[in-house]
Amino acid sequence: MNTPEQSELGKASAYADQYDAALLFPIARAGKRQEIGVGAQAPFFGADMWTAYELSWLNLRGKPQVALAQLVVPCETPNIVESKSFKLYLNSFNNSRFAEAADVLARLRVDLSEALSRGAATVGAPASVGVKLLLPEMFDREPLQELDGLNLDRLDIECSRYTPAPDLLNAAFDEAPVSEVLTSHLLKSNCLVTGQPDWGSVQISYSGPQIEQEGLLQYLVSFRNHNEFHEQCVERIFMDIWSRCKPAKLAVYARYTRRGGLDINPFRTSYPQALPPAVRTARQ
Repeated sequence: MNTPEQSELGKASAYADQYDAALLFPIARAGKRQEIGVGAQAPFFGADMWTAYELSWLNLRGKPQVALAQLVVPCETPNIVESKSFKLYLNSFNNSRFAEAADVLARLRVDLSEALSRGAATVGAPASVGVKLLLPEMFDREPLQELDGLNLDRLDIECSRYTPAPDLLNAAFDEAPVSEVLTSHLLKSNCLVTGQPDWGSVQISYSGPQIEQEGLLQYLVSFRNHNEFHEQCVERIFMDIWSRCKPAKLAVYARYTRRGGLDINPFRTSYPQALPPAVRTARQ
């Protein structure tokens, strides 16, 4: 089983400019999920939504082509793909020739589906990854939009804890339930391996006992010195709120700023619903 320390993170890496699917480095989700109390049946659905801003290849005449790629990785896949390996994989398209953009899209879908399903105990077809290519004539259709909801950052709070502190979470269990959408731009964590900062905005939608907002914001700030991948942070936030505040419904969505031409935007929800639209925020 691959571990994060075995990946190319924090290491000098050769630049491969010819297509090479072997560059993708999958890491099992199971270990971190066990750490936060996720059992055999996770209490959430959702997906990791990726945007690749630096995708290029050559057409059959050697002329460079460019596109944005939007990817949807179901959270049910047994693996994530480590982001630096994904960047190296995308670079391997740079001097490779493809007849059409559809051929690039097909390769992305097949390779990522295989890597995300690699080592799974079940036998069958690999998990299906959604892939969409946006060609230059579509770039001006990509708007900026901030996350909807009441902004917790308006609160004048004191912060002194910078590693995850779920004991800061509390809810009004003796009062009438509410439905709220709360947001914050103060989410920061660090890469699990390199310790480099990851910056994000988070949206928490829930129905149930009203969550105490000051404590929730202090809790989100407490990730500031925490080392964990984006997907793992969002699942940790979900599980802490789920277990301590006991909402009837809960969804947690984070949009992280891009690094290496990639942004990763995990979404977890306790009930089936459509994924949020893939609309980037100003910081992305």
